[in-house]
Amino acid sequence: MSLGPVELLVVKFPGNEFKGEIGPALADLVESGTVRVIDLLFIMKTEQGEVIARELSDLDSTGYVAFDPLVSEITGLLSDDDVQEVADMLEPNSSGALLLFENTWAKRFRDTLENANAELIMIERIPHQVVEEALEYQAQNAEAAPAEPGAAV
Repeated sequence: MSLGPVELLVVKFPGNEFKGEIGPALADLVESGTVRVIDLLFIMKTEQGEVIARELSDLDSTGYVAFDPLVSEITGLLSDDDVQEVADMLEPNSSGALLLFENTWAKRFRDTLENANAELIMIERIPHQVVEEALEYQAQNAEAAPAEPGAAV
């Protein structure tokens, strides 16, 4: 099986508070062919610090029904080490979800690069908050900068 670029997304839910928007948003990405879910795990850390990991098949009927149609085949690529690493990031009485997904939208572009003998030398995901802060900084400095001599005002 040839995969496109694969990413691991980890989200935290403080206080074990889940909202229903995540399933439908992920469903939109899967149905549009943007991503393909290749593994999914849920982790809960109790108030006492006990770690409980659940795979899709371990979920209650509501959780299973929400996420099962989004996963065509669980690969089992997420390991016990991944569970422990995420559990170490969680405070007591919180949960996390690990989502391993293929960027199917990028597969054709990746193949085109390979066919052209191009070499990918860098790719980096820039967090949304970093981009927002950079744009805000840029806007503030543009307002504060004096106009260049001869520049149209």
